[in-house]
Amino acid sequence: MAERKGPRLRTVEKYKPPYPLNRFTADFPLRLGKEIIFYLATRITPRIEGSDWEEIFARIIDAKWKPSNVGLDDIVLQQTAWGAKTVKNPKPTTVKKIRLISGRNSPVYSYGDQKVTQRDENELGQKILEIWNERVSAVKKQFKHLRTVVLIKGEDLREVAVYEFDTVRYLPEDYWWQWNDRKNLEGYSKTSDEHVFTWQPHGSQFTIVENVPEKRLAIRVKKPPIVNSTKVLEGINFDESWVEVISKP
Repeated sequence: MAERKGPRLRTVEKYKPPYPLNRFTADFPLRLGKEIIFYLATRITPRIEGSDWEEIFARIIDAKWKPSNVGLDDIVLQQTAWGAKTVKNPKPTTVKKIRLISGRNSPVYSYGDQKVTQRDENELGQKILEIWNERVSAVKKQFKHLRTVVLIKGEDLREVAVYEFDTVRYLPEDYWWQWNDRKNLEGYSKTSDEHVFTWQPHGSQFTIVENVPEKRLAIRVKKPPIVNSTKVLEGINFDESWVEVISKP
């Protein structure tokens, strides 16, 4: 269960985000499609990495791209910030659950804990969530709204889906934890016993299992021809004098 929301008060918040949550602007699908087609045409291997998606999303919504250390506010527009995530799935238009890598939560660094695998599972899980919550709280002090926007990529990038959700804190008392067969710690909802989190002690990687809403933006694009690099260089009148050797081994 996510954090409890405070009571709604009148006339407290006059700022509204650029558009309602998960309701992208009318030109968003076409602009996204053009960006994907560009990447397909200029890369031999069809791929869009995390930083690519951050830049793409920022351009589409006319926001500022500013990669951050915490990965929660990589895109900024007025008083709204986004963290951008990508994940591969063969069925981006129908997939119901995805796993989002959500940073590194290290009890060793944050609390000075040692031999974490020997500690009580629930105590350790609580600390992992507290690290996440503190990170979210720090970013929320700077922005009125904090969101996560996800790009679900098909195998060849011809089919993708996009959705977004509010980035929230989690109440530690709402979850129980246990080690799995791979020696990773898993967090489960106390109300539904649904698997929600995975934490890997080696590297401290924290993963959140997200339910993908049925209402998502999904597009399919036509595969473009690959742009020939030689023709591109000819088109910009490339000359060998453009390359200067600064030093040699």
